[in-house]
Amino acid sequence: MPSFSILIVGCGVAGPTLASFLLLLPNPAQEKPHITILERSSPEAQSRGQNVDIRGAGVPIIRKLGLEDVIRASTTGEEGVHFVDSSNRVWASGAADKSGRVQTGTSDIEILRGRLAEICYWRCRSLSDEVKTKGGAGVEFVFNDSLAEIEQDSEKMHIRFAKSGDRRSFDLVVGADGLHSRVRNLVWGTAGEEDRIKRLGMYAAFFSMPSREMDSLWRRWYHAPGRRSIMVRPSDRRDRSTVVMSVINEDDELLRRVAVNGRKGIEAQKRLLREYFNDAGWESERILNEMGAAEDFYYDMVAQVKMEKWSKGRVVLLGDAGYCASPISGMGTTLALSGAYNLAGALNRHIEDYTAAFGEYEDKMRPIVDRAQKLPPGAPHIFAPETAWGILVMRIIFGILSWFRLATLVAMLAGPPANAVFIEDYGFDQAPEWNWPTNKMQ
Repeated sequence: MPSFSILIVGCGVAGPTLASFLLLLPNPAQEKPHITILERSSPEAQSRGQNVDIRGAGVPIIRKLGLEDVIRASTTGEEGVHFVDSSNRVWASGAADKSGRVQTGTSDIEILRGRLAEICYWRCRSLSDEVKTKGGAGVEFVFNDSLAEIEQDSEKMHIRFAKSGDRRSFDLVVGADGLHSRVRNLVWGTAGEEDRIKRLGMYAAFFSMPSREMDSLWRRWYHAPGRRSIMVRPSDRRDRSTVVMSVINEDDELLRRVAVNGRKGIEAQKRLLREYFNDAGWESERILNEMGAAEDFYYDMVAQVKMEKWSKGRVVLLGDAGYCASPISGMGTTLALSGAYNLAGALNRHIEDYTAAFGEYEDKMRPIVDRAQKLPPGAPHIFAPETAWGILVMRIIFGILSWFRLATLVAMLAGPPANAVFIEDYGFDQAPEWNWPTNKMQ
């Protein structure tokens, strides 16, 4: 099988997973792809991020990479969710299903997105080192740079990096660079972004803070009038908790404007959230104070990406860049993992015909994505009532479901469709179980 060169833009979860499976193709090291992973931030910055979960098909995929043990050892240990009021009274509870058979709000593998990205990155590096020792090209990592230009002809993709100014050519380019994908913007054009991004009217901020005695392995979910909510969740460190603050408002254009500036607009984002939550009650004073000091603060709109096709010529989109289902779907990480797995398998089958490879990848992933993007009726608004009366009704309903132990039945009927994802055997080599490098162990 002839080798080919591939640029993967994005070193989160999907990008390194794709590279790892391409390195596990059952062919000689010299014939494995020449892979470059481009990431606009540093490896340290990649180790930040909110709580995510691995469900259904994601589990056998991490198992194939030899990562199940290290990932399970790095989870947050979340036991489930408590719905609390301003006095911290628990109105309802939803326990995690630790068997993985039922997709409840808390999966059996809850992990910080940054920790998972870090694991995927170091696993990819270890596999790359093994390929290099056998004479292969392995993976080249380029951090703190981004795409400035991307052009394609009948033979190659021609790239210019923004910071270094380097010009390179590749056979294929994969955009695995998230909701605000630079690859998608450059190749499909910014003019169509309004149609491709489906905003859900919801905006959310994430950060971590020191734990206190009231914080536990149970997620606490508090609702305030005005479609505002706060979650306090466990992290992978017992002395830290994570916070998600969200507000649903489709009329306040400022919520959207401050999101556009990304990390450059952090102070404006924090200032706006203070205005929204200063009278929210519960532990909002503590949380707003901690938000001011948080160094891992992140704010963005909650949205989905919907496209008729995920490839254009020699470019293909992967994960959130092509089919973000939004955090409230519970399927984002599983889609990233299964997308990377299926794209690698399709490229292996059609190594000399990228059009056929991209077509097979889309055929496999489209039904999965369509199901994942079908949110519960009324979501996200149904989970964030406008009035105090609406919040009371919601708490009573959730309390009844909890009291009569009907939450599991609801999850079976309306939970994330992770268990419906089929994992095909593409013949990848099975990676041995992997542990953190000595210099990364904590």
